[in-house]
Amino acid sequence: MLLRYKQFVRAVTSFLIHTFAILAALVIAGSAAAHPAPFSYLDLYLDNDKVHGALVVHDFDAAHELRIEKPEMLLHAATVRAHQEALIALLKSRLRLRTNDDELIPNWGEIEVLTERQSLRLPFVLDRLAGGSLGIEALLFPYDAAHQTFINVYEHGELKQQVILDSRHQTTKFYSGSLQGRWAVVTTFVQAGMHHIFIGPDHILFLLGLLLLGGSWWRLAGIVTAFTLAHSITLSFAALGVLYVSPVIVEPAIALSIIVVGVDNLLVNRQRRSSPQTAGTTRDLRIWMAAVFGLIHGFGFAAVLLEFGLPREALAWSLAAFNIGVELGQLFIVLALIAAGKIATRLPGYRAAAERFLTLASAAVIAAGVYWLLQRIGLVPAA
Repeated sequence: MLLRYKQFVRAVTSFLIHTFAILAALVIAGSAAAHPAPFSYLDLYLDNDKVHGALVVHDFDAAHELRIEKPEMLLHAATVRAHQEALIALLKSRLRLRTNDDELIPNWGEIEVLTERQSLRLPFVLDRLAGGSLGIEALLFPYDAAHQTFINVYEHGELKQQVILDSRHQTTKFYSGSLQGRWAVVTTFVQAGMHHIFIGPDHILFLLGLLLLGGSWWRLAGIVTAFTLAHSITLSFAALGVLYVSPVIVEPAIALSIIVVGVDNLLVNRQRRSSPQTAGTTRDLRIWMAAVFGLIHGFGFAAVLLEFGLPREALAWSLAAFNIGVELGQLFIVLALIAAGKIATRLPGYRAAAERFLTLASAAVIAAGVYWLLQRIGLVPAA
């Protein structure tokens, strides 16, 4: 009973979306008769043994690209047959379907005329989906900046994904519900999380700044854990749409967090030098800073993740995998830093050099934070 209810809700949702698109087209037609409907439709059906689908395009768009003066001529079967190869050649260069790194080549069928919709339907069949994911890239009619392609993906007869592609958003990716699909989600988003850590110098510098003062394994593990838990919370909230903070606020705040960490390092180091006998009892606020500022960094991670795109059909898997990727990247950096520190302790003159290094490194952290802060509030031009 519950399954039938879900199927009914999805069917009604799909009907309403198509109806809205048609009504929008009619409104546009009333205000701009020269271009009655800047929409195309791509329906994809994924089954165990094959993938098939259909692309529906408006006669106006097809006529424009084929340089046919009267679009209504394409509603005649004879005209369509005469231009079928040219239209397919045009569209297949603007519609790309991929599974992993392999491009899928559609086997196009006969074009069907949809007279009442003033459209043409181009059916096709694809090879079986391999790897559990299907990448879709579509920019069908670039001459019209307002043109949109409505995409519906069905798996085993059930609507799984609906997305709209346009000139600003030309790609999307669908992950199947199979084990292969789940694995594709995990590998994709783990790599994305690791990639973001390694190309995000502000996050790395904040974490390194927190670890410059050193400490026991448990102390360092506590700092990294606090940062991890904090940014995971806000990352999840932002990615799920529960809470959102504008990058206009987040990015300067991240830069400010780096400055605070650097300044704290200098203050603690000065206190240790002035009172060596109390060095072991010097206040250590790094866990609290990691937790508080980690919440802010989480919104920064979320901005990247949302730009990357979360698949609705595998939301939890993709969110968890991205978090795992971020943590693996952090772990690699932390272990490398700890290993370098252990090696350095065996060198002669380590203590004196360590103090100078801490001062210089903390000053560099502050300088980088100040530069990013000024840049992100617009006082310094972007590089």
